[in-house]
Amino acid sequence: MFRLSKKMSSRMRTTILLAALVIVIYFYKDVIDHSITRRQLDVSKDVNQTDPPPTNSSYVYSWPRCERNMSSTKIRNFTQLPEIIQNVFYYRHCRHFPMLLDVPDKCGGVNGSADVFLLLIIKSSPENYDRREILRKTWAGEKLHNGVWIRRLFIVGSRNAGFDKVRLDKGLELEQREYNDILQWDFNDTFYNLTVKQILFLEWKERHCPHARFLLNGDDDVFASTNNMVDYLQSLKDNTGNKHLFAGDLIENVGPIRKPDNKYFIPVELQQSDLYPPYCGGGGFLLSSYTASVIYNMSHSITLFPIDDVYFGLCMAEAGIGPISHKGMKTGGLIMPFRGIDRYDPCYYRDVLLVHRFLSAKLYYMWNQVNDPNLDCSLEI
Repeated sequence: MFRLSKKMSSRMRTTILLAALVIVIYFYKDVIDHSITRRQLDVSKDVNQTDPPPTNSSYVYSWPRCERNMSSTKIRNFTQLPEIIQNVFYYRHCRHFPMLLDVPDKCGGVNGSADVFLLLIIKSSPENYDRREILRKTWAGEKLHNGVWIRRLFIVGSRNAGFDKVRLDKGLELEQREYNDILQWDFNDTFYNLTVKQILFLEWKERHCPHARFLLNGDDDVFASTNNMVDYLQSLKDNTGNKHLFAGDLIENVGPIRKPDNKYFIPVELQQSDLYPPYCGGGGFLLSSYTASVIYNMSHSITLFPIDDVYFGLCMAEAGIGPISHKGMKTGGLIMPFRGIDRYDPCYYRDVLLVHRFLSAKLYYMWNQVNDPNLDCSLEI
């Protein structure tokens, strides 16, 4: 590009070349960063379409960006609200996002989906590879039990921008090649976006798996027994998934937490009522295909609420149905009957359906202990 004079000293020529190299590297990095950011703006935002085009795992849509709802700034005390709550107001109209990873044939097609008795819907985050791997090896394995099929899907979002987003999305793509069990959409995967994740899945279910009989909807840090779940669901009278069922750890007579430093903070500007309708803890609950469709249909007319389990309660209340309690669903953790006993004694976990808040190593241990054919609980319980 240019020549250095032979009269220059060797040190001067070296200095000039190094300076030129730094300029080139800086310019190249800026181009790459701009390219990545531009792509994220193109594909990670929402467009208000009621019927987005069909998706597959290898195609990325360039949908228009979902713009902020600036009328939210007129809400009383808006500028005094935490930024995370302001973003809820700005973007809660956004409901459709590009799909990055899909498994459209997971249920065997629309007609074949009736053969899926229990579909495991596990909420996960992009970076939680270790949790997904342990679940695949333990309770979330796909199998035939009591003559019916159990299938598995992880539902995941993405990250807003930057190199973390690129790396995590690529990792999920590699994971998908091996297991083919991930649904991923290009929205920012945060706590206050869990409701978005849930509605996106329900939309997917209506298209690709409408006749699956029952669903377990839960987190990726729970210990569960799908055998016990199938036994319970098969014991229901006259309900093969075509009638209402929503069972879990029932929560009643509670309302929004008004403390801004709390994870579950909901200001009066977002929810005026001091009482939520009955709902089940979001760590895990069972519902029928019928009820999943009711909630999805109600979601079209009910404004998204950032706490997903409460939102399901709102949708059911509006539809005139409600959740029920099941003593085997322990989303608050397992309460020991006496002090000083081992809370990880497998005999206390044999008959549960689900227990929340398990780290991967302890979950792996518990699964193998509970399923040990030589486990003897006759003297302990």
